Amino acid sequence: MILRVQDVTKRFGGLQALTEISFDLAAGEILGLIGPNGAGKTTLFNVINGVYAPERGRVTFRGQNITGLPSYQVASLGLARTHQIVRPLHDLSVRENVMVGACYGREKHSLKEARRLADEALTQVDLIDRAGQPAGSLNVAQKKRLEMARALAARPYLILLDEVLAGLNPSEIAAMMETVRAIRDQEVTILMIEHVMQAIMAISDRILVLDYGVLIAAGLPEEVANNPQVIEAYLGDPKMTARLLAE
Repeated sequence: MILRVQDVTKRFGGLQALTEISFDLAAGEILGLIGPNGAGKTTLFNVINGVYAPERGRVTFRGQNITGLPSYQVASLGLARTHQIVRPLHDLSVRENVMVGACYGREKHSLKEARRLADEALTQVDLIDRAGQPAGSLNVAQKKRLEMARALAARPYLILLDEVLAGLNPSEIAAMMETVRAIRDQEVTILMIEHVMQAIMAISDRILVLDYGVLIAAGLPEEVANNPQVIEAYLGDPKMTARLLAE
């Protein structure tokens, strides 16, 4: 297993954000993470990549206990992420933004090598034609691709994708899904949060479902979509479930 989360619990004052979350993630897998707003999905990402230390529990990455390590150390071990709210370095070029990932990622490349890796990553996410533009000039879909390129340039073993499809139109969603599949084909494992149900059900090998910080279901997409507790807590409409499984 590339990632093992065991009994992770996180509180913010009197708010119990995560309660004894446990799951394993196999190398090469795409694992979807879904649930209502406020369910604890991004908090779980933040615990995994070192933004927050849990009150209890353990996070193991490639056999190493990374619980509570700062984010920069976690990144240096080969675990990268994107963020739900995209914040590129607006005054730097698109290429320079991605070079940051190469310089401070797992392999800590020189500027010369970082430029080469940045262009590789930008080609992969179909942004190479905008490499010299200021990052602040990109639209939302392009900024999401920039985030992915920066994470990829860090040469991760595992990448956490936080709502990379949010705010995209159907054609942009289809293109992004192909990019996600291509990343997995390069032997990068993926854990992704998503609210676009048709997309996450189609692309994931397995699905986890959080509700009020509790893991209420885990399994194959069709198993999760037919789980009565998931339908009640999140999907809401059995007809919607049927549509998800049909497409």
